[in-house]
Amino acid sequence: MQLSDRVTGLSLVALGGLAAYGGWRLPPFPGQEMGPEVFPMVVGISLALCGAMIAAGVGRSYEDEAEADLARISAEAEADGSTAASHHSKWWELRVLIPPALLLFYYFVVDRLGFLPTAAVIVLIASLALGARARLAIPLAICAPLVVNLIFLKLLRVPLPSGMLPLPWIGLP
Repeated sequence: MQLSDRVTGLSLVALGGLAAYGGWRLPPFPGQEMGPEVFPMVVGISLALCGAMIAAGVGRSYEDEAEADLARISAEAEADGSTAASHHSKWWELRVLIPPALLLFYYFVVDRLGFLPTAAVIVLIASLALGARARLAIPLAICAPLVVNLIFLKLLRVPLPSGMLPLPWIGLP
């Protein structure tokens, strides 16, 4: 069963609206400008905006071009007598298990290893599994955990586990 972009987009708008409303209802944290309501409100508003863009059909022309390219490549492969499945090993379908395996890895390792190394491993593996080249995946694996850690620490005031790699900016105001 396929849902239209309009139905999917409007569902995301509703879900984003509920998340923003739930965040708005959270009580403020005394003595702080931003409390626990900020994160769900930002996520909810962002989700609602993305859903509205999907429902409005923004980017649909890119999908049509991609489908045309895929049809052309499939036709060329059939003319050559090869199939897309023959280009991958029999383990190719098991890549669907990578996200849950990475979540389990995070759960069991983050307290001992710390957030920064754990997140770096997760970003590197996920990037490579999604087809990124190593020259992009490695800098992303270094920078993304640092940025996320700074956001949680400075903006949300939620310290993430340090583990065996203490954070140099923990003492910063």
